[in-house]
Amino acid sequence: MAQEIAETGGVLARQLAANAPATKRVVALLLERDPRVVVTIARGSSDHASLYLKYLVEIELGIPCASIGPSIASLYQAPLRLEGALAVTISQSGRSPDIIALQAAARRAGALTLALINDVESPVARGAESLLPLHAGRERSVAATKSMIAALVAGAALVGEWVGDDKLGEAIEKLPALLSAPATRPSRTLIEMVAAARSAFVLGRGATAAIAAEAALKLKETCAIHAEAFSSAEVLHGPAAIVTPGFLVIAFMPQDAAREGMGETLQQLARMGAHLVVVDVAPSPTRSVLVVPAADHPLLTPIVMIHRFYGLVEACAQALGRDPDNPPHLRKVTETT
Repeated sequence: MAQEIAETGGVLARQLAANAPATKRVVALLLERDPRVVVTIARGSSDHASLYLKYLVEIELGIPCASIGPSIASLYQAPLRLEGALAVTISQSGRSPDIIALQAAARRAGALTLALINDVESPVARGAESLLPLHAGRERSVAATKSMIAALVAGAALVGEWVGDDKLGEAIEKLPALLSAPATRPSRTLIEMVAAARSAFVLGRGATAAIAAEAALKLKETCAIHAEAFSSAEVLHGPAAIVTPGFLVIAFMPQDAAREGMGETLQQLARMGAHLVVVDVAPSPTRSVLVVPAADHPLLTPIVMIHRFYGLVEACAQALGRDPDNPPHLRKVTETT
């Protein structure tokens, strides 16, 4: 896992160079088709990449974007009405039967199908009309890291080209160097605080909500910490009832309009006794902070955040005496029907 985290910058450089012509071709097709809705097809970490894509599509393009549960096709065989839609499948392996079934059903239902996929020889890759390879290479750790970030960046590059946002595009080009720069190891205090938790909330808002979901999954996978992800707009609507003194709350701070409201929520949780660990671009005199470098666009800083958080999770797993590469009960490819 540590090795694959370190490889991420190189993966992104390779992906952005190789995919530039394909991304332009896909966007030319999208401008011609002008889809009024985007649906996503994914599970696990790839579904968190889909959630990130949702926020980018809705914020930058104003097009509704929603995830479809793969069982709609694989189990229930429900008829879909997706004429004129764009269906985006995100997958590392491209081999889960329910993902394959839903992509095929979406195509039959009239959607233009696009796959963001690592294994370009997989059934998902062969079944999509358009393809944006992730170029992550072989991933050996069960906990996906470099392929997840590659999916985030492939989606961001697609949206940046689609909307014609030069600032976003230029910021994306700087990500490989940013993620290749040596990262300061998380402090022992921070590692021990997270590793000591048995349960935690992981919070985000907007684009960082997707990152919070991924972080919660990684805490479960590698550290056996029961972590639940919430939008900071939702956590006070019921979930906060279980917060007791010492309860761990990890917060991925937005760098946009959502920041102020999330800060107010964290203050309320602190008054309830929560121990706060904040992932942010600047240190705080009153909170435990995992400081990360800012990207040149607020919608891209969440990518840097999850990259650095992966390092914290790997260190916590090691501190707990767990093997982050081979979690119990899990395997690399999950073939859900």
